[in-house]
Amino acid sequence: MRKQKTRKTHSKSIKKIEILETLEKQLREEIIFTLTKQGFKITKNYEIVPNGFSKEDLKKVHYIRKLELLKKNKQFLEKNIDIIEKYAISGSELDVENIDIELRVVKTKKETILFRWWNLSWWSLPYERPIGRQIRYLLWDRYHNTVFGLVQLQSPVLHSSIRDEYLELKKEDKDYWLNQSMYAQRVGAIPPYNYLLGGKLVAMSLASKDIREIYENKYKDRVTFIRNRKLPARLLFITTTSAYGKGTIYERLKYNGKNLSIFIGYTKGSGTFHIPDELYEKLLKYLRLLGINTKRGYGTGPSRKLRLISRAFYELGFKSNNGKTFIYHNIKRGCYLFPHAKNLKEVIKNNVEPEYYNYTFREFYEYWYKRWLIPRSERNLEWKKFNLNDYINDVLNQINDAKKEIYTSLDKVSELT
Repeated sequence: MRKQKTRKTHSKSIKKIEILETLEKQLREEIIFTLTKQGFKITKNYEIVPNGFSKEDLKKVHYIRKLELLKKNKQFLEKNIDIIEKYAISGSELDVENIDIELRVVKTKKETILFRWWNLSWWSLPYERPIGRQIRYLLWDRYHNTVFGLVQLQSPVLHSSIRDEYLELKKEDKDYWLNQSMYAQRVGAIPPYNYLLGGKLVAMSLASKDIREIYENKYKDRVTFIRNRKLPARLLFITTTSAYGKGTIYERLKYNGKNLSIFIGYTKGSGTFHIPDELYEKLLKYLRLLGINTKRGYGTGPSRKLRLISRAFYELGFKSNNGKTFIYHNIKRGCYLFPHAKNLKEVIKNNVEPEYYNYTFREFYEYWYKRWLIPRSERNLEWKKFNLNDYINDVLNQINDAKKEIYTSLDKVSELT
């Protein structure tokens, strides 16, 4: 009797090993297929790099992820076209001299729809779900009653060597200072305003005291979730990264001769955008088969998705001689810092009181209007060519493309897991 049980147990173990080996083989093939389809090449040392580093090459490697998001949000995008048509404008209808911009924190259902629709459809760099603290705001053209641009602020990542070295953040109190900062995940103007250097004004808004006041009002008297502590409700700085190398909207961004943004270096090129959600779920199932905890959410630490994908790649044998796994896509992004305190480094080093810049958004708007808007509108007429209906049709076509483009090479993986 005992021998029969032993044989059954042994047989089950062999079966599990066979399934696991088959799954690993298929996952490796699917990962390679997915990466090469996006425009990456895999070196002999198991590192991935884009096939090229031009802006068009880098847009291509983000395209599959963008299509995935369009497909996932198909119903929302199609259902809300009427509201987009009502609060957007073609270039031919734009009265440039009367453009008048204000900040609007996203509160209403209409504002939420407009923010989400443009966030999903316009940028080549895919939208990622924000984490932690969040502030979303629109830049609104009051004269035309249309969306001008948008900003998504969220909690910053805990580890960023460029930022940490620049600010000389110490490990023991780093989270204290980071919890008085935000990361701008999305910053930009929508068409036709982007052709008029509207992105410059959107970027300038990050340095305005208006944003600092919005932050202070939202987070005063808040207690942190994990450590249950009350932190100063003050915004000391904002960081952001450009999509491809250095960001034109952040470079030479000055107000009355004073730099508003500081370029502090390039990221190392790690992230998860190149791993589609469907593949990510398969990797999680694989880790669970190995007995590895894949719990996500509050209390699991920062960059959980990144760490889980890295672990899966490691278990599958995708690691280079220098220890890097495929989470390193090697697309280096320019990193910028917007200080709100003149004495930011001293505040962090010696915990002194901040001496704030007190630029208002209205000041920035008036400066941008004279410095960039009017000269650009006369010098470059591309803004007149933007047609809203053509753009909406293009978005609908991309949604249809998503059905054809997004597929996996190995459907049997789902059956095995």
